[in-house]
Amino acid sequence: MFAVIYRWRVIPGLEAQFERGWARGTQRIAAEFGGWGSRLHRAGDNTYIAYAQWPDEETWKKATDQRMYHSDEEARQMYRKAIVPGSFETLYAMPVVADELELRSA
Repeated sequence: MFAVIYRWRVIPGLEAQFERGWARGTQRIAAEFGGWGSRLHRAGDNTYIAYAQWPDEETWKKATDQRMYHSDEEARQMYRKAIVPGSFETLYAMPVVADELELRSA
């Protein structure tokens, strides 16, 4: 298993647009590139952090080589237009060495 942590800053007032676009885009990336999905977290000062899982580094690299250009253009525009230009970062890309996270319903 391979994990990647991303960070964005979102333009104030566009948080809901970003969250909807991100969710749709994440679903397309999973379906089209083999990702295992992601969790989005909201920190202070309109910063968002996402934790994404991939089956392995090779699958993630193949997707990044294609810029994860998924088929939902509307979703892509929703999240891209909501982020502060130049604020997107891949913070970490790393293998998972232990997994104690359990899926639970809220």
